[in-house]
Amino acid sequence: MTPHDYDFLRKCIKERSGLVLSADKQYLVESRLLPVARRAGLDGLGELVAALKRSDAEALMTTVVEAMTTNETFFFRDKTPFENFRFTILPALMAARPYSRHIRIWCAAASTGQEPYSLAMTLKEMGREIEGWRIDILATDLSAAVLEKAREGIYSQFEAQRGLPIQFLIKYFTQVGEMWQLAPSVRSMVKFHQINLLTDFVHLGMFDVVFCRNVLIYLDLAAKADLLDRLARVIYDDGYLILGAAETVVGVTERFKVLPDKRGLYAPNLQRAPQPLPGAGRRVPRLVAVTKAC
Repeated sequence: MTPHDYDFLRKCIKERSGLVLSADKQYLVESRLLPVARRAGLDGLGELVAALKRSDAEALMTTVVEAMTTNETFFFRDKTPFENFRFTILPALMAARPYSRHIRIWCAAASTGQEPYSLAMTLKEMGREIEGWRIDILATDLSAAVLEKAREGIYSQFEAQRGLPIQFLIKYFTQVGEMWQLAPSVRSMVKFHQINLLTDFVHLGMFDVVFCRNVLIYLDLAAKADLLDRLARVIYDDGYLILGAAETVVGVTERFKVLPDKRGLYAPNLQRAPQPLPGAGRRVPRLVAVTKAC
């Protein structure tokens, strides 16, 4: 692959996914895109780049971008966000929504579904605590392929055991040959939709909770700020944003504020709030969160 070909691929991937590839990542591009070239019947990355420059290359470009995006995930990954969800976020939102009894959750980079399904199983375990409540989970991702796997809810032995408590595996999964399939009652709690976070997503509506973990680490500063500012427009004033352990809003945007002693958990900064979406309304001011003692 020539430097010119690499620069072309870097530019395309950034424009389509926001993923920033440094000059020393050529090995990564080669390892991920050579199989794509072979499946397309092309002899190497030079031919792949030439094919991508044709007017009929949209499907191939989508395949290239999906091959380059990272889909590393597992059940209950980094336990802290799920503990915050169960013992801080839900109690506060339920106290603030005694009449509507409705909570909307968005997993904005759902990959193969382990994150939204972990939330669904968390809700299942709450039983009577959420009886009478409508809690919607929307899971989105750039890749159609990983979303199809997520909808099926079928995981290998390694995927099923990775991060998943054994009692949950027994309770919520059925073994199918060498694979494990999540119970329909859990799968039905999550709705999946393909979306590129670099594009407009206001049509999804307003949310009480947004999980957007391990996305910002792949974006440059301008793209991070843009995404966070747009997320601020779809989160209610008393809602929550959850980022990955290596991510922060500090130095990127003033639309969100850090919640003390709650790693990865952020709240809309009402002093720097953007204009609300037309007809969206704004919910009541934040209540003091209820937390579980350590």
